[in-house]
Amino acid sequence: MLTSNPEQLKIVPWLAEALPQISRRDSLTRLTYQLRAEATWDNGQPVLARDVAFTLRVMHCPGLPTEFARTQYGFVQEIELDSTDPKRFTLVCSSSSPDIVLASGDYSILPEYALDPSGALRDVPLALLRTDTTEAVRRHPALRTFAARYRQAQLSRHPDRLPGCGPYRLTSWESNRYMMLERKSGWWASRLQNQPPWLQAKPERLAYQIIPDNTTALLALRRGSLDLYPMPTARDFTALRASADTARLAFYTADSYDMLVAGFNTQRPMLRTAATRRALSLLFNIPDLMQATHQGLAYRSVSLINPHDRLAYQDSLPDLVFSLNEAKRQLRLAGWQLRPAGGWWNGNMGPLALHISYHAGAVEHETVALQFQAAAARIGVAVQLRPAEASLLQRQLVTGDMDMFVRKTSGNPFGYNFMPLLHTRGIGLVNYSRFSQPAADRLIEAITAEPDPQRHARLLKRFQVLLRRESPLVVLYFTRNRLITTRRMASVRMLSVRPGYDVLSLQLDSTKP
Repeated sequence: MLTSNPEQLKIVPWLAEALPQISRRDSLTRLTYQLRAEATWDNGQPVLARDVAFTLRVMHCPGLPTEFARTQYGFVQEIELDSTDPKRFTLVCSSSSPDIVLASGDYSILPEYALDPSGALRDVPLALLRTDTTEAVRRHPALRTFAARYRQAQLSRHPDRLPGCGPYRLTSWESNRYMMLERKSGWWASRLQNQPPWLQAKPERLAYQIIPDNTTALLALRRGSLDLYPMPTARDFTALRASADTARLAFYTADSYDMLVAGFNTQRPMLRTAATRRALSLLFNIPDLMQATHQGLAYRSVSLINPHDRLAYQDSLPDLVFSLNEAKRQLRLAGWQLRPAGGWWNGNMGPLALHISYHAGAVEHETVALQFQAAAARIGVAVQLRPAEASLLQRQLVTGDMDMFVRKTSGNPFGYNFMPLLHTRGIGLVNYSRFSQPAADRLIEAITAEPDPQRHARLLKRFQVLLRRESPLVVLYFTRNRLITTRRMASVRMLSVRPGYDVLSLQLDSTKP
């Protein structure tokens, strides 16, 4: 319903006619939306408020893998449909934070007519689904039937079974090879009288090629069989930018909200104390890692808050300084002792030894793991590397079957919701550090609920101090988006958010070969 305009750092309406009207009643925030009259599904049926209600029920439907959505959008307590206007509705939200405006409309709307043609879920109260799924299923057996039918549809493998309301139609695809999109001839937004830029789809066709090998991708770019290559390795980007290829290729960068983090499983006995985690955090040589992995195309941050957010960024916190001596000193303060025979012991617990999990084949992640392993070995801590393919790594992260991990995570310039990442309710979902502390939970909830921007920023600064003290994870650095295109690309707009460039504005210059 809403989207972002990263260039102007503001939220703009997409399916919605305008930003929602905001009113408050007691501790609840009411967001009233009006969907665009022109907005239709592929078959010409209008996008209605009941499609939004259906989407919210699907998010909370038991038996579907929607745990992240439940945590991310759980602040929506109820939806009220307007009895006089099928395109008007109100979301009743438990949060008062300004961040929820974008979050309230930052998800894909599902077509009820295609997925639930009989309207079986309409009678299921959203409030009951949110609070007591067992009772919801008992009262409404249709939930179980719907979940089974939804899983059997295998929408991820059969996208043709899921109509949309966006500008492009998927015409062909092959897993791990390519995906072809074609602009719809009668897309509803093309009928808007004053069509804003974010609702203008300029490319007639988009062809995505999946090329896992970086060398092959660069060769395709040089040959002209690729027009655009996002996020090449920093080494190749820097080398090509300094070469003669600049006559045929153009290079772009933009600061992003993607960051690389190293996390500790705070429920492991050896990592349970914050003092131990703070000591181990000093074993990351962040400046050298930034140079080795990104060659200057990255920047530091003391926390999960991007330093570009000057209001909320806690600039009083110092950067972590790589120091073997200080790491040893802090281990001793945490109760560890280095025995003459070797190894750190804390009473009967020891020797201190860890394994670190990361995505196999991710050179950046492996570089971090290797550097940490080497530094740890120098002070007598054994670290075992555990690279794992994506599905196995995800299981390890969700179940807590690891001591440490290296992974990417993303923020955005429009809001902060740490519920999935660091709240107790996020354990088993996205809270991979399994961090759980009542004071942190209360602060996260306060951040989510605070409507005043100045008080909101102060809460965020307090949260950053708490994170440094507790150290469930270490933000190593934020990355810069990198993009190489052929000179045939006539208009390229870099963005700070994924995918790092504006796809809808891309155009080819027909006068260039």
